[in-house]
Formats: sequence, C-alpha cells, structure tokens
Amino acid sequence: MANDWDRIALLLFLTTVETFIAVTALVAIGKDLGHFDNASWILASYQLGYVAIIVIAAKISDICGRKPVLLASIVLFTALSGGCGAAQSMTQLIILRAVQGIGAGGCFALCAIIMVELVPPEKLGGLVAKTGVAIVMAMVLGPLIGGTISDNTTWRWIFLFNVPAGAVGFLLVAFGIPDGFPKHQSHTVEEKPDKISTESLARIDALGFILLMLATTTFTAGFQEADGRFPWASAYVLTLLIGSAVLWAILLIWERHVTIADAMREPVLPWRFFTNRVFVGLMLGFVLVGGPMAAINFQLPQRFQLINKMSSFDAGVRIIPYGAAFPVGSMVSAKVASRFKVPGIYFVFAGSVFQIIGYAMLSTLGSSVKIDPGTYGYEFLCGLGSGTNYQILYLMVPFTAEKRDHGERPPDKMTSRSYQNKADCSKRVAVGMGAANQFRYMGSAFALAIVTSVFNGYTGSRLEGLGVPGLTQTLVAGHGTDLGDTDLEAEARRILSGGYNRQMLVLCGFAVAQVPAALLMWRKKQVLVG
Repeated sequence: MANDWDRIALLLFLTTVETFIAVTALVAIGKDLGHFDNASWILASYQLGYVAIIVIAAKISDICGRKPVLLASIVLFTALSGGCGAAQSMTQLIILRAVQGIGAGGCFALCAIIMVELVPPEKLGGLVAKTGVAIVMAMVLGPLIGGTISDNTTWRWIFLFNVPAGAVGFLLVAFGIPDGFPKHQSHTVEEKPDKISTESLARIDALGFILLMLATTTFTAGFQEADGRFPWASAYVLTLLIGSAVLWAILLIWERHVTIADAMREPVLPWRFFTNRVFVGLMLGFVLVGGPMAAINFQLPQRFQLINKMSSFDAGVRIIPYGAAFPVGSMVSAKVASRFKVPGIYFVFAGSVFQIIGYAMLSTLGSSVKIDPGTYGYEFLCGLGSGTNYQILYLMVPFTAEKRDHGERPPDKMTSRSYQNKADCSKRVAVGMGAANQFRYMGSAFALAIVTSVFNGYTGSRLEGLGVPGLTQTLVAGHGTDLGDTDLEAEARRILSGGYNRQMLVLCGFAVAQVPAALLMWRKKQVLVG
C-alpha cells in the first residue's frame, strides 16, 4: 500500500476543509437564507456530527471491516455535501451539515485507525506529521476557496465541489485499499471481519453513545442560544445546561460500570482513561486546543468582513498568518522533540504561552475600518502555539496510554502470535487516538457555542439601543456597517468590535487553562515522543 498516505491525505483534506471553507461564506449564506444570528450553527452542527460518529464508526469497523465503513462514510459525506448545496433555508442547511459531519467524522475516524495500523507506534509520529500537511492545507486554503466562491458565484459551490472530489476519493479507496485490511496479508488469522450478529453488535456501547451525544448537544445548544434568542435565566437555557450536567454525570457512571464489568460491551469512553492522570491531561489539552482552533477561524473572517468591510476572499487572505504559522509550530516541535529527545510537555507549555500572548493581543483590536498591522503578528503567535500543542499532544498519545491501549511492538517476523500482537497494538493505540479526535471536536463545538453566547450577550442589547431596525440584516446586506450615518456606523462598529474582542478573551482563557492541563501530564519520567 505504497500510496496509502495519498488516499488518507485526500480524505482528511476534504473533511477538514469543510470546517474552514464555510467561515468566509457565512455572511453570504446569511444574506441569502436569512437568520444570520444562527450562522454559527453551520459550523457547530458539523462539529457535533463529528463527535457523534468518531467512536461508533471505529466500533462498527471492528465488526464490518475498515474498508466498507470508510466507503459508507465517503458516500454519506458526498451525498450530504450535495444536499447542503441545495438547502433552501438556514434550518435545512444546519440539519444537513450535521449529517454531513457524521459522514466526515466517519472518514476521519477510519483514516486515523488505518494510519495507526499502517505503522508501529514508534513510526506513527512521522506519518502523523505527513498527514498533518493535509489538515494544514485545509486550514490555509479553506477560507480562500470559500471566499473566492462566495465573491464570484453562489456560496452553494463550497459544498457542491465535494461531490466530484468525494467520488474520486471513493474510487481510490475502493480500488486502492485491499479487502479485509488490515488482515489481508495474514494466512494464519481469519481475514474477514467478525460476522454481524447479536453478539458482535453487543460490543457497541449504544447507551454510552446516546448519552455522549445528548450531553454534548445540550451543552452546545444551551450556550449557542444563551443571550441570543433566549436570556440566560430562561427556562430553555437553564434546562439545557442543567440537563447537560446531569447527562455527563450519568455518562461517567455508566462508562465506569461498563469498564468494570469487563464484559463484551466496549465503552465509548473507557473509565481507565479517567483514572490515568496523564491521559486526563491529554484529553483536556485536546478540548482546550481544539476549541480556539475552530473559534478563531470562525471569528476573524466575520470581523474582517463586518468591521473592516472586506470581501469574503480578502477576509480569507487576512487569516493566512494563522494558517501559515500552524505547520511551522507542528513541524518544528515534532522534529525537535523527536531528534533531541525533548519531553513533549515542555512544548505544550511553550505553545500555551504563545497562544496566551496572541489571543490577549487580539482582544485589544480597535473598531477602525483600517486593520492594525499588528493583527497579523498576533495571528502568527496563535497559530504557532496551536500548531505546537496540536502536534505534540497527538504524538504523546501512543506513548501515554496504558499498555492495554498501547501494546508492545510486535516482532518483525510475522507469525500468528506476532500478527495478533500487532493487531492488538494497533487497536489499543487506535482507542487513544479515537478519544483524542473526539475530545478535540468536542472542544471545537464547546468553544463555538461559548464565544457565540459571549458575543450575543455583549452586542444584542447594545445594538438594539442604537434604534436601527433589522441591524443584523443591514450588516449582512452591506458586508459591513454601512448605515448611511457616520456616527451611527462608528458606534455599531465599536459595539461589534467589543463583542469580537471578548470572544478573543474567551480563547485566551482556553489557552491559560492549557497550562494546568499540561501539569496533569507531569511525571517523574517525562513522556518522550520519539
């Protein structure tokens, strides 16, 4: 499978670019479909789709095989991309995006598992670094592609272009990945996946999956709507947030029960993860890094369009410093940590500091139409810190999980027993990698919901106080605060700028919280990633 990296990279690019390609098109989508105040749901619903399927797709692939589940995920992602392009209302688009996210999450989960099964743990870092190129390209090119499409044709093409690309990905997987992978080369181990039966389906933690989805969705929905359509003290918001807390508690109790029972059912979130202090720190790190990664790409393009009166493409260009710095942090940290045997935790501390400084400085931007040149430097610091922590945290997973989730490197000479050891090793590492992806996308959904709530809470009443009816629609229609009154326009920009600056303070808080999360990973013999 010499070209496996190409296939994995293509799928990772397509599913990741869908997060970033929409950010510069949100204003255009709001102008066409209305309800611009719900635009953040276009991104949040996609993230929730990811969270919904990552673990369950891995479990189903154990039963049905990697290749069939990956192909089904590609079909779902491709078909729903076409559906998003045909959406006739904001509600339709949000729902279709959630299902599209399920297909994308399946692709991402299976790509991560296949990646683990291609190489032993000590070589995983190199492959993760290579596939990270696809993710970085999606981050950099996504906003530019979305901006170009929005400025020159209908926003619908940001989804429709996935249809032919997805078809190509389907063919590459169908004809490029052997049937029965990863057991296709073994003659001593059964080559086919387990047959679908009542016993095999019993391995899936259905209740855990449902509880996780409900807990995540209620938390996200509560913050998305708080100080927007509903006040914080409303029954709607309080019910969602209290319900989320109860669901999280029930989920933890249930996962502990499933893990301790040690029966056939495989828990969605193994309880042993929560009793491993280092692994808890890692998972918190993924939440706290993944949140700002999504939120800054949502917030900055909107700011450039609504306050600085830029086109969608120009707004995409202005966030290139963040996307360009991300791979710098990823590649440098991975190379230095591996080559010079520097403990990964030190890079996490450094990356957190870069982010704290960057987000704090972005929270001081003014409301002038002219962009402060320092903005690009602040973006670069944020991207450098995010890239560093993102890469190092992923590389630490295979070297941090318990042996039952990691395994030992199997002998080079393949025998029935050594093959099984390698399969167990891959499966155990995949459990940790799957949890990492899940927590990262949970962080993205949470951060988007929180910054939306903060923005709505600050700007809502203040904008209404200006006495301009339909201000949101006016902003969308003009791609900026073009209200025909210089003083009124300046005041509107000042209010919006204050809202965006408070969002940056929230992300700064996420970065600060990465420090105590990293301290949880501290141990006498530090984790090395090479």
